[in-house]
Amino acid sequence: MNQSSLLQPVFRPLPLGAIQPQGWLTRQLRIQADGISGHLDEFWPDVKDSQWFGGSAEAWERAPYWLDGLLPLAYVLDDPALKAKVTRYLNYIIAHQQEDGWLGPRTMVAASGAQAQARYDLWGQILATKVLVQYHEASGDTRAVATLERALHAMDRTIDGRPLFDWGQMRWFEALIAIIWLYERTGEHWLLDLAVKLQAQGFGWRGFFLAPSGWPAAEPTRRGRWGHMSHVVNNAMAVKAPALEWRTRPTQGTELCAVVELAYSLEMLLSTFGEATIGDQLERVIFNALPATFSPDMWSHQYDQQANQVLCTSHERAWSNNGPDSNLFGVEPNYGCCTANLSQGWPKFAAHLWMTAHPGMTSADRPGIAAVAYAPSSVHTQVSDIPVTVTLKTEYPFRSDLAFTVETERPANFSLWLRIPNWAEGAALVLPDGAKEAPLPGTFHEVRRSWEGRESLELTLPMRPTLRRGHNDAAAIIRGPLVYALKIGERWNRVHADAPYREVPHADWEVLPTTPWNYALAVDEATLGDDVSFAEHPLGDWPFSPDGAPVTATVRGRRLPGWDLDHGSAGDAPQSPVSSTEPDEALTLIPYGCTNLRITEFPTLHR
Repeated sequence: MNQSSLLQPVFRPLPLGAIQPQGWLTRQLRIQADGISGHLDEFWPDVKDSQWFGGSAEAWERAPYWLDGLLPLAYVLDDPALKAKVTRYLNYIIAHQQEDGWLGPRTMVAASGAQAQARYDLWGQILATKVLVQYHEASGDTRAVATLERALHAMDRTIDGRPLFDWGQMRWFEALIAIIWLYERTGEHWLLDLAVKLQAQGFGWRGFFLAPSGWPAAEPTRRGRWGHMSHVVNNAMAVKAPALEWRTRPTQGTELCAVVELAYSLEMLLSTFGEATIGDQLERVIFNALPATFSPDMWSHQYDQQANQVLCTSHERAWSNNGPDSNLFGVEPNYGCCTANLSQGWPKFAAHLWMTAHPGMTSADRPGIAAVAYAPSSVHTQVSDIPVTVTLKTEYPFRSDLAFTVETERPANFSLWLRIPNWAEGAALVLPDGAKEAPLPGTFHEVRRSWEGRESLELTLPMRPTLRRGHNDAAAIIRGPLVYALKIGERWNRVHADAPYREVPHADWEVLPTTPWNYALAVDEATLGDDVSFAEHPLGDWPFSPDGAPVTATVRGRRLPGWDLDHGSAGDAPQSPVSSTEPDEALTLIPYGCTNLRITEFPTLHR
């Protein structure tokens, strides 16, 4: 098989099932499986009655979106009931593939009750090809490979007469996941021709991001306008091609779909380029933005989350184009795409914690295993045909200590690559023989040795607080991979109780503050180590919840009269530094991912 046309990635992800979550990560995935992800097909018409599964409702992206997250969740957890559910739906899709290779319904119905559209946007087909790749890797079902090949042939013929448009044109590169996967197994050159054709018809994200005048969507789209090029989910997906860093004001909302798609894009970038700092970005998204946009029980979610979020109600906010329900916690606040797509965040992260390296992929001349992101887990794979298991016991990201155990059935020469975050100054590694090394931050540190039997390593990643300045020089406190936010008392009120499929536990909720939020902090970059103190607490069953936060920060601050609500959201933080004659108070901050209401970017006081 000739693969000379493809550049090789630095690391390769492992098949679903090779990595098993442990500790708090298992509990988090279990919460998700017991919540909306594992039960969406039992009550939500867009999945329950989807035409993809023989129903009469939705017939485009939502059923494949849901499978794209449910499938890795089922196999990462090794959950028999979820795996049976996935298999039943995939059996239907495979058995009902049309003679020309088309997958699922031909008539596009974007949501339950929506009008059928005259032209089918190819995005729904692209999503289904991603699901088929995962299904084969997880189950070994060879029918998925043949089904995928016929589907890509159908895609090839379709775009000859009906070129890409709208979502398919913007997200064309997602099809490369299946195309490259199949090419590496067959070597059939028509697949590369299809990739070139899709690129020619698709939107040029690289040129868009690298335009000499700067990224046109760097600022929020003006209210009342909307475009595919500025759509945050399209941009989060497009990070898979050129790397992208973007910022918004703390009262602007970030869509949940963008969170999970950005995480998956970063996982692909880590595999392709092997740059340690991409892992830092991935953990920042997964440990902060992802859990913060769900209720702790993962039965409800937001469409939009805000860094400074002090009120979750139905209100006309200063969104560019989203509706008043966008930051409610519910089944499908504002729009149902996130309801279908929310499931992929945690399981795909768990499935990409470890990757393999092979000679020629890295500077090493021997194979290896790479820890590209950190959470309690174990990986079972083979290196040079020798079975190897690596286990990580840790309470990271809430703690700084990581304990690795490497087990081999017989002596094996390979490298263990450990990602050292850019923030981990003073990182320390203790090798199996007791020798100590000082890994360089921002790199993959190579432990190169002959492994035999059961050997242990200990890695310490010191977490020191830093300040990040944002809009109007407001300050956010960051420590290790976690961002910290004000813990605000909250009251949950059920809303939309009479709306369809809103029975408890899959209901809609507003969240109201019961404690003040408009504080300025007494912190400074030069004295931050003295200004803020951290305390650790036991890691319970709900680590991403206000009451279950495994670590808290204490900092001094003062109320700031005049910093009030603006159109239902916290107003922009006043320009720092500020003055206040209010009493000095001790404030409690918790990890951003543990919050439902929060202030993350604070004004700072004159010192």
